[in-house]
Amino acid sequence: MQKLGKTYILDNPVIVLSAVGVVGKKEGEGPLAQDFDVVFEDTTIGQDSYELAESAMLKQTIQLAISKSGVQEQDIDFILAGDLLDQCTGSCFAVMDFGIPFLGMYGACSTMALTMCNASLLLTAGADLCVVGASSHFASSERQFRFPLEYGGQRTPTAQWTVTGAGSMVLKNSGNADHSDESGAVKISAVHIGTITDLGITDANNMGAAMAPAAARTVSEVLHDTNTTPDDYDLILTGDLGFTGTQLLYELLEREYDINIASRHKDCGLMIYDLEGQDVNSGGSGCGCSASVLCSHIIKNMKNGSLKKVLFVATGALMSPTSTKQGQTIPGIAHAVILEG
Repeated sequence: MQKLGKTYILDNPVIVLSAVGVVGKKEGEGPLAQDFDVVFEDTTIGQDSYELAESAMLKQTIQLAISKSGVQEQDIDFILAGDLLDQCTGSCFAVMDFGIPFLGMYGACSTMALTMCNASLLLTAGADLCVVGASSHFASSERQFRFPLEYGGQRTPTAQWTVTGAGSMVLKNSGNADHSDESGAVKISAVHIGTITDLGITDANNMGAAMAPAAARTVSEVLHDTNTTPDDYDLILTGDLGFTGTQLLYELLEREYDINIASRHKDCGLMIYDLEGQDVNSGGSGCGCSASVLCSHIIKNMKNGSLKKVLFVATGALMSPTSTKQGQTIPGIAHAVILEG
């Protein structure tokens, strides 16, 4: 493994054996509906609470990813997963019946990239198979971070809609692989652990502004470390800045780093919903936003050759109900993964 600045180039790229993205009813009414593996019409998923529903959703996503990969559960070395609920309880209850060593991870909306980065490093260090995943649920997130749905509070134009969704991948160490199964595979060739960036944003209804500086920092560092330009990628994918955060990202990159990514960039928070038709204000957010979009729409387009090289930069607002109530700022983080078809 080669270290270039803060970016790690993997000697043996990590193989994405399978990827599964599932969503709730509202997300299933959006523009990416046909790409998701499952759309749950009942957002309680037959459970007694929204929190249990989120766990059930992530559990099914992981089960589908394992089944789709063709590997056996007992052969998996680690599960890495996270969510927005207190102490990652959504993930804990989702994976406890698998009997597989578990690493719970919290990176807010950046969690999918965070689990992918860490799993890639574990696989490079000698592990054979890892499962990664992330989830969020609109109702459980609103109850924890804002107001119960019954409150009926008004949302500001900069607010984002937490996605009910989950994504999961089975990742394989190509150094220990039977290379006969690699034809057409999507691979992780490099990872970048982000650095906390805080420009003093305190508005919990403007997470795009809190996360954009971290996204700009990570994009610029990856491009610098790898000696690449935006044109070297078919897609630079962020998740999830929404409309407000995306505009700020463009401004920060051009002003601070003289980088223009507009022609190569898309944001998961803008892709998953129809902003005009679905009343989601500035777009989507939540761990499940980039996880579900990446594991369905993006991976499918990489497998069919429409996308060959993708820089995936997942962004997170590292706030908690406690820090918000105490008036603290919202630190941002952005982790990056380079995927190649």
